[in-house]
Amino acid sequence: MTTLTRSLRLIGVPLDLGASRRGVDMGPSALRIANLTQSLERLGFDVDDTGNLPVPQRESVRRPGGDTELRAITAVCRELAEHTASAIREGVFPLVIGGDHSLSAGSIAGVATALAERGEQLGVIWLDAHGDINTPESSLSGNVHGMPVAHLLGLGDPDMSSISTPHPALRSEHLVYVGLRDVDAAESKLIRELGIHAYTMRDVDERGLTTVLREAIARVGVATGGIYLSCDADWIDPSEAPGVGTPVPGGATYREAHLAMELLADTGRLVGMDLVEINPVLDRANRTAELAVELIASALGKRTL
Repeated sequence: MTTLTRSLRLIGVPLDLGASRRGVDMGPSALRIANLTQSLERLGFDVDDTGNLPVPQRESVRRPGGDTELRAITAVCRELAEHTASAIREGVFPLVIGGDHSLSAGSIAGVATALAERGEQLGVIWLDAHGDINTPESSLSGNVHGMPVAHLLGLGDPDMSSISTPHPALRSEHLVYVGLRDVDAAESKLIRELGIHAYTMRDVDERGLTTVLREAIARVGVATGGIYLSCDADWIDPSEAPGVGTPVPGGATYREAHLAMELLADTGRLVGMDLVEINPVLDRANRTAELAVELIASALGKRTL
């Protein structure tokens, strides 16, 4: 059983190259303005805020003769993987704040690398309205933030899918989706072909969040050395979290979102976490970032009593 360390490394990734709507690069700043560090310190964590990783401006990436978004994102993900792998090796909890969801191809790859060095596999719970399992070939939009799961599973672009050592970073049986409600046809087909266990919002509605989360935790806990949580803010209903680039009605309620985090905290097996896709341009008075800070605190052990 993993025991949550009290040392935490906060890593900002102001990445917006993977999304079509601008603004998520300001997500890390919004979370810091919402007193993320202070909230974690009140829980007893020793927080090392390493600042933000350097991310190239979209305009420089798109100039004639310049790099493509995918190449630039891969470079950022490789650097991020080094940071998260180092945190795990040092016994520190990596908390990665974004930024668009393409960053998870790096954060999770790094944690998987560090666990593999100990002979362990990584389990991942992916809280999201979307499947994020397109490849460059299957994607209808070309947006890389819809591709990180595919790359973590060793699919898609060879460079981006081989960040971890060994690779792929993630086995399909060690991944569980929770909260899906907007999935492309190609993604749905691939999820079925790979046998990935996915709970849609219909499952949550019919069976209840507690049952779904406990089953998800049990599934990713089999033969793994720890659980990584990747949480897209659009997993939550836009009435509660309006500041996201790709809102989809019918998401988790305020209490369901907190309950999911509390159940994950109860396991004592979280080894790292992403919180991504907060777009302050679309938010209302930093409301989504403030909710995200609350949810991170719940995932890391905050309780009412």
